[in-house]
Amino acid sequence: MKNILTLSLALALSSCSLGAQRDATTTYDLGAAPAAPAAQPRIRATVLIHPIAAPTWLDSPAIGYRLNYQDASRQLTYANSRWTAPAAALLTQRLRLQLATISDGGVVNTADSARADYALRVELEEFNQVFDTVESSRAVVVARASIINVARRGLIAQKTFTIQKAAASSNAEGGVRALAGASGEVIEAIVAWTATRLAEDKK
Repeated sequence: MKNILTLSLALALSSCSLGAQRDATTTYDLGAAPAAPAAQPRIRATVLIHPIAAPTWLDSPAIGYRLNYQDASRQLTYANSRWTAPAAALLTQRLRLQLATISDGGVVNTADSARADYALRVELEEFNQVFDTVESSRAVVVARASIINVARRGLIAQKTFTIQKAAASSNAEGGVRALAGASGEVIEAIVAWTATRLAEDKK
C-alpha cells in the first residue's frame, strides 16, 4: 500500500510539473540597444525626457494583435506571452538610453527635479501586430514627439513617426521581433530628429 501511495504521489507531482511547463508564460523585451551612429549630431543642451504616454489599452505588458481580415476594431492579446513591462515603459527606457549616448548637456527625468533647456514628450499611439490574413502580419508602431523650449514655454517642433515592419511568423514571437525592430527604428528616428531640431534652435 505504501508503494502504491508513493507511486501515486510521484505521478501527481509529475503531472503538475508538466502542466506548469505547458502554461508557463514567455516574457520578452526589446533586445539590446544599437550603438549611436558616428555621424549623429551631438546635443549640447540638457533635455528633460518625460515618460512616454500611451492609451489605456496599451498600459499593460500584454502583447496585442488585431485581425484586420476579421474585425479590425477588436484588440486581442496572446495568452502565454508578455512583455517584461508595458510598451511605453520599454520605449521610455530605450529613448533615454539612446539620447544619453549623444548628449553633452545630459538627459534628466521628472524625478530628478533638475533644470533643463528643453523637454521632450512622446505619445505612443499604436503598438500592435496586425494580421492582414491568417498567415501575413506586420508590426505597426506610431508615436508623436514634441520638443518644448522650457524657458520660453514654447513648442519648437512636433512630428508623428510611423513604422511598419513585416513579421517573419504569424505568432507571438514573430510579432515581438517585428515590434522590436519597428520600435527601434521609431526611437532612432526620434533621436535623430530631436538632435537636428535642437541644433537648429540653438543657432
